[in-house]
Amino acid sequence: MAQSREDGALRLLSVGAVVPRKGFDVLVAALATLTDLPWRLTIAGDRSRDRDAAAQLDADIARHQLGKRIAALGAVSPRRLAALYAEADVFVLASHFEGYGMAYAEAIAHGLPVIGTNAGAIPDTLPPDASVLVAAGDVPALAQALRRVIGEADLRRGLAAAARIAAPKLPTWRHSAEIFACALETLA
Repeated sequence: MAQSREDGALRLLSVGAVVPRKGFDVLVAALATLTDLPWRLTIAGDRSRDRDAAAQLDADIARHQLGKRIAALGAVSPRRLAALYAEADVFVLASHFEGYGMAYAEAIAHGLPVIGTNAGAIPDTLPPDASVLVAAGDVPALAQALRRVIGEADLRRGLAAAARIAAPKLPTWRHSAEIFACALETLA
């Protein structure tokens, strides 16, 4: 996990294609209520899949005057993404649904505390002691979770420690592919 910053701001990271399902509108609205806290958010994810969603994200950031606190980078290289995970203090993604939640699993693999939603397979992907989950689309609940995790260093450390313990237990790509192949064979 990253060390403290000169400006004292915690580095929040959100990873996912900029599409409505990822809930970036919910995340920006929640963060807009937390300008009294020291945070910076980096969003890494393809902005070309849904141009309207990307334009809406930019408009939300501008409307809430968060341009100096939120950087929406677009798609980044695997090397840059690994660096972003390494530099982050907290991972947050307000998805409305995930079939698995690879970005959440990556955050756990990097030992990050996670703030997410209880939508789809996310609760099955994330260890409960390494994450704080709220209802999808619930701006006040997400804001409250962010306030707690940003404001309580002991909570962040506990979530991060649980993530580091859980990381080696996550399925590898090879293991996931083997499970998928076995499932396909049963259909034949």
